[in-house]
Amino acid sequence: MPNTHYKQITIVSGKGGTGKTTLAASFGVLARDKVLVDADVDAANLHLLLHPELQETYEFPGAKAAVRDEERCQQAGECERLCRFDAITRERVNVFACEGCGLCVLACPNQALRLEPYVCGEYYVGVTPYGPLVHAHLRPGAENSGRLVTVVRQKAEDIALAEGLGLILIDGPPGIGCSATAAIADVDLLLMVTEPTLAAMHDLERIVRLAKHFGIPACVFINKWDLSAENTAQLEVACSQWGLPIVGRLAYAEAVAEAVAQGRPLVEYDPGGLGKPVEEAWERLREGVFAAS
Repeated sequence: MPNTHYKQITIVSGKGGTGKTTLAASFGVLARDKVLVDADVDAANLHLLLHPELQETYEFPGAKAAVRDEERCQQAGECERLCRFDAITRERVNVFACEGCGLCVLACPNQALRLEPYVCGEYYVGVTPYGPLVHAHLRPGAENSGRLVTVVRQKAEDIALAEGLGLILIDGPPGIGCSATAAIADVDLLLMVTEPTLAAMHDLERIVRLAKHFGIPACVFINKWDLSAENTAQLEVACSQWGLPIVGRLAYAEAVAEAVAQGRPLVEYDPGGLGKPVEEAWERLREGVFAAS
C-alpha cells in the first residue's frame, strides 16, 4: 500500500545568493524516499545541480487576457480609451500588460473582444539520480507566480502519494512575496538560510515574522559564518531570542562556487570537507521533522 502521509520541508532565504539552492541540492542527495521541488518559479536552478531527465511537461495557463475577433472589430476605440493599463489599442493587445479585468469586453460595441487564458509558463516532472524533481518556469513578465508554486507543490504531493514517498523537499523562492508564501504554507518545517551581513539579517527577520504568522516551526542555517564573527554572534543572539535553533554553519570557501560551476551538489563535490557540516545539518533537520512521526 502506498504511503498516505508525508512530511514537507521548505528551504527559504531573505534574498537571493545566500546558498539556499546549494543546501537544497545537497539535502536532495542525502534524503531518502523523497520528491524534490524547485518552487523558485521565477528563477529555478535546482535542476542545474541535479540534472533531471524530463518525463512530463505541462503548460501553465495562469491568467486571462483580452482577445480580439478581427472580423467583428470596427475600430471603435472604446477599448483603447478605457484601458487604464495601456494594454490594448486598435491594433494589438499586450497580454503582459492586460490585467484581465474585462472592461474592454463590456465596453466594445461590436462584441469583438473576449477574455481567454494564456500560457504564462510551464512546469516539468523529471527523474534525477536522487529521485523525482518537479520544477517550473514562469515566462518573463508573467504573473501568478504564487499559483504556479501551488500547482508545482500539488504535483509533487501527487507523486509522493502515488509512489509512497515520505518527504517533499522544497527549494523555495527568496523573500516574502506571494510565491514565498505559497512555498511555505502548511509545511512541517521551514529552514531559513542566512548570512552574517546586515542586509541578510534584516531580511531574515521578515521571514521569521512570516513563519510566526503562519505558525510554522522553523530553524536557521548560517552560511559564510566566518565573514563576520561580530555579525554571526548577533545572529546567534537574535535566533535565541526568536526561539529558532541553528542547525548548521558553513564557512566561506571557493569550493562552493566551484561545485556550482561544475553542476554538482556540494556533498558530492567535497564530501569530506565542506560537505560534512551540510550532512550534519541534514541529520538535525531529519531528526527534527520526523521526531513526531
